[in-house]
Amino acid sequence: MVLNNIEDLLEKYENGETTLKEEQQLKHYFSKETVAPHLEMYKPMFTYFLGNQQEQFTKDLPLKTTRTFNYKWISVAAVAVLMLGFYFNQSTETCQENLVGTICEPEEAFNEVTKSLAMISSHFNKGTSTVNYLSEVNKGTATLDYLNEIENTTSIIFKN
Repeated sequence: MVLNNIEDLLEKYENGETTLKEEQQLKHYFSKETVAPHLEMYKPMFTYFLGNQQEQFTKDLPLKTTRTFNYKWISVAAVAVLMLGFYFNQSTETCQENLVGTICEPEEAFNEVTKSLAMISSHFNKGTSTVNYLSEVNKGTATLDYLNEIENTTSIIFKN
């Protein structure tokens, strides 16, 4: 009678339909010394569950995380910013005339930029003058539109 009950409980356990009391009965049965020979394969599993149930976690878990603010990195970043500032400030103050293409006087630089823009403008105007023939192409397409209108009217006349 007990063996049939255990077999039914095992079948329910494998299907995931047992209650906690029924699982406790299975654990109690398999913790005994004598177990039916055809159910021996379940004994290690249920004895593991009994032993695992008695295990406890004894380590302390810190509930608050301690935030340590590292001021060393802020000081490193501040020094880097200062160094870059001094470097770029120094390089903009001195005019290096020995470099090719640099002009130190603002008026002279303005005159050079004006010359360059005038040259670009003249070349641009040459390019646009060669493209003026496109307006003639536009006139030709307008004439073709008139031909399309004539064709449409003739097709309407001959269809009726």
